[in-house]
Formats: sequence, structure tokens, C-alpha cells
Amino acid sequence: MSDPVALLDPFVRGIAAGAMAVTSFSVWRSRVSPQARWVTLALGVTTIAWLITESRTLSAAFGHLNLLVALDYPAGGLFWLFILTVFEERPVTPVMLAPPATLLMLGFLMNSAPALNALMWPVFNGFAGLLGAHAGFIVIRGWRDDLIEGRRQLRALLLGLVTLFVVGQVVFAFVARFDPRGPWRQFTISEAAGGTMLAALILAVSVLFLQARPSVFGGSRRAEAPPDPRIEAADRLLLSKLDAFLAAEGWRREGLSIGALAAELDVPEHRLRRLINNRLGHRNFADFLNASRIEAAKRRLADPGEARTTVAVIAFDLGYGSLGPFNRAFRAATGATPTEWRRQALQTSPDLREAV
Repeated sequence: MSDPVALLDPFVRGIAAGAMAVTSFSVWRSRVSPQARWVTLALGVTTIAWLITESRTLSAAFGHLNLLVALDYPAGGLFWLFILTVFEERPVTPVMLAPPATLLMLGFLMNSAPALNALMWPVFNGFAGLLGAHAGFIVIRGWRDDLIEGRRQLRALLLGLVTLFVVGQVVFAFVARFDPRGPWRQFTISEAAGGTMLAALILAVSVLFLQARPSVFGGSRRAEAPPDPRIEAADRLLLSKLDAFLAAEGWRREGLSIGALAAELDVPEHRLRRLINNRLGHRNFADFLNASRIEAAKRRLADPGEARTTVAVIAFDLGYGSLGPFNRAFRAATGATPTEWRRQALQTSPDLREAV
């Protein structure tokens, strides 16, 4: 007698694939940035291919298409790229495309010959596991400072379930590789139980994602909101406290968190979070701090007296713990690196050229 769970497995995977397709199509048709559309579409395609190729029944029904097999290789890398694009709001660069491309290459090598499979299989799965772990770290790191409630909810789900599932699949695959008859194999995606778990996660994320999509992908509004007479007196008082904090250059403190600022201003953290997002238009706490830090950096970079001060010294003085985040924030705000921006400023003023 056939296992009823195994019989239901193709239908469960089909529902999950449909949900993934609807989500990807919805994002593609929306007004989000082109890179967000392409990354979400690529993740959707590779996830659907993964669902199909890891099912013996569906894989046989599709005739073991080499194209489907190839499409599922970069799944872990595209998940990592999706996390960076959505939660870190990083622009897609050739360097960021390297991990998915590497997984694609390793996948082809892994299945090109039996002799290479034994060597490349652990490399492929180990690298995918590292990317999943790093994606989880990104989700955890930014959760507290994310000011967008829809994206915070999506972070929590990814943190608690999806990221652990991705990393868990790598662990179970390694264990099952050395103990193929053990119970661990049932939790891999190639089995009905593992496929059902992935399908449930896809459905949950799809529902939440479709509800929160505008806030998840919406553009930053950096300009302050105009005065609104409907703002409650408590919010006006909090805005005045926040203005005083900015005027006193409190944003210079390295490692400042929204929790610490809320405690200093003696207000609930959720109120401060809502105020900075809804009234001042910032998507995360780092964006709020960077608005003041980048303006101060531009003034110092254009100051003749600071012409010989290194970019690193300026970054540390403005509260950045390292040069990398400062460079990324400055480029996002101005379209140029600090060094490029300074060079352009020097070229427009004889006094600045003389100072150098």
C-alpha cells in the first residue's frame, strides 16, 4: 500500500510552487526597484526548481530536465542575495552576484562526473550553509533597528523559521550522507516531511510578504514631514526632544541603538520607532543617524582645513565603527565614495586645491 504522505507530497509542493510564483509575479508587477524585482523573480524560479527536482515523483514527471536541475543550484546564493537586497537595502553589484554564480559552477562540477561528486558535494553544501548562516546573521543584526513594522514581522519569520530551515537542510544532508538509513533523511527536502516543511514556510512567508510588500520594498523618504496640526502634543514634545538630540550631535556616539536613545529620551521604544519612520521618513535607525552623519561628513570633506584629514578619521569621528559602513552609507546618499566626492569638491574650488 502506498504511503499517503508520499502521495500528497507532489500536491503540497505544487501548492508551494504556486504561492512562490504568485509572490514573485506580484513583486514583478509592482513599482519596486528593478533590482528588487529581478532578485525576487530569480529566487522564485530557483525555489520552484528546487521543490521539483528534490521530489522523485515530480522530477520523474518532468523527465529529469537538466534545465530544472541547473536552476536549483544557486538557490542558497539567491536567498542570501535576497536578504541583502531587502533587509540591508544594498544595490546588487557584480561582487554580490559571485556567491550564486559560484554555487551554479560548483553544482555543474558536482554532477559532471561521479569522481567529482564525492569531492564537490561537501564543498557545494558547505558553501550554501555558510551563505544561509550569514543571511541569518544579517536578519538578526538589523531586526532591532528596523523601523518598518511589516519588514520587522518578515524578519522575525525569517529569523525563526526560514533561515534555520536553510541551514538545517545542509546539516541534515551531511548527516544523511554518512547515515543514509537514519531518521535524519526524512527531514531533508528530498523526502515528504522535508518538502512539507518547506511548503508550509513558503506559504507563510508568501502571505506575510504580500501583505507587507509596499513597506518591505518602499523607497526611503528622507525629507522631514511638513508640520501637521493633527500631531498629538506628546508627539510634538518627542519631536522637540529628538531635534535637541540632533542639535547636540548625539548621533556621533558609536554603537548608538534605538533602545538606548528611547531610554535617554524617556519614551517607549515603539513610539520612537513609529515617529522616526512615519514622521521623519526613515526606514531604519541607521538611515536616521546617517542623515546627520553624512551631512557632517560632506561639510568636513569640503573644508580646506580638513583637506589632509583621512576619510577613516572622519568616519570614526562621526560615530562609525569601521570604514566600510561609512563608505556604503555615503555612496548611497551621494552616489560617490567619500574620496571621489572630496576630489570633486577640490576641483571646483581653487582654495581647496591650494590647501592640498
